[in-house]
Amino acid sequence: MDKELLEAAKLEVVEERLDESATVDRRLVLIMSVACAISVANLYYIQPLLANMGHEFAVSANQMGIIATLSQIGYACGLLFIIPLGDKYNQRTLIVGTLIAVTLALIGMASASSIVMVGIASFLVGVTTVVPQLIIPYSAHLAPAKARGQVVGTVMSGLLIGILLARTVSGIVATYLGWRAMYWIAAAMMILLAVAMRILLPDDRVKKDSMSYPQLLRSLWGLVRDEPVLRETMLFGALAFAAFSVFWVSLSFFLETPPYHFGSEVAGLFGLVGVAGALAASFVGKFADRRDPRLANGMGLVIILVSFVLMWLTGQWLFGLVVGTILLDLGTQSNQISSQARVYSLQPAARNRLNTVYMFIYFVGGSIGSILGTVGWSMARWNGVCAVACLLILFALAFYVFNARSMRQHLMGSR
Repeated sequence: MDKELLEAAKLEVVEERLDESATVDRRLVLIMSVACAISVANLYYIQPLLANMGHEFAVSANQMGIIATLSQIGYACGLLFIIPLGDKYNQRTLIVGTLIAVTLALIGMASASSIVMVGIASFLVGVTTVVPQLIIPYSAHLAPAKARGQVVGTVMSGLLIGILLARTVSGIVATYLGWRAMYWIAAAMMILLAVAMRILLPDDRVKKDSMSYPQLLRSLWGLVRDEPVLRETMLFGALAFAAFSVFWVSLSFFLETPPYHFGSEVAGLFGLVGVAGALAASFVGKFADRRDPRLANGMGLVIILVSFVLMWLTGQWLFGLVVGTILLDLGTQSNQISSQARVYSLQPAARNRLNTVYMFIYFVGGSIGSILGTVGWSMARWNGVCAVACLLILFALAFYVFNARSMRQHLMGSR
């Protein structure tokens, strides 16, 4: 163990020296951003389609909420069992192989003949839609320390834009071609992306860990135990994404009711509204590089809370819902970028595993949020949705305040 710690310390020194003269390849950052956007969209096509799929298979909103939850649980499993391999094997090879796997899962989704088959395919799509979580820590490896937050923020912009536009695209495609067509189109795009990544992405020359796969998995708990910053960001990320999922899983049902009476295409178009928040990611990353990234965490959580209070009070009017959506995406992105900037600064040799732990809990939070969103909707419609989301964020903010002293002591002790 002492030898492993010594090797990790040597690697950190080498990275710090390289960072002094390193520059950012903007073209490569753009390529990784686009790849994140296209690949992560697979997980979110389903949300505006839930009502349409429910009508075809004659199932309730609660049952369709379970289908959406299965994709989130699958994604968490993919994070837990696939992403740690990035610390041991060539990440470009992993990315291309995973893209082939998600293509098969998308084909299964498009051809599903029953709600049970949809659930299985939804889970498998989630498991294999982890390419962005291989790309993001790789971008952190390639970036100099002084620009790491900005680079991660830019790549994350692609991720969030993909999440948001996925809803827009799937809503429109479902309106004119049916929901199955969306998954056939997605499968074709994954084939093209696999070819592009094999050609355009540079080979992974990062020094890899010698641990076996079981050792990699066992080391995840050690990271959680030893890194208080990781534990805090895990909580912030999980609760923020839970609130985010509460909103998006219930939006298509809300827009079907009076006074709106809108279809899936309008629910999807709300994804365009949130692009403003995604475009702010690089600015959030710069703030995290130059100031306290924990402060950016707190600001993001406050913005999310304000968004739900606004939508609770004015959600019956389209303007209030639009403004609330913009604030929700901005707050979620701010919290996510600052959290990942903090996480990637901890142990360079373990970035994929750090990302695994953080994002696993993040999407567990999203899965819980999907369930709570449908429960809140079933119990009290829009009031229930907003109340659940506000409670989640209030808990996160309470922890932010009460854990501030502990974080200050940890930072002082680590210097």
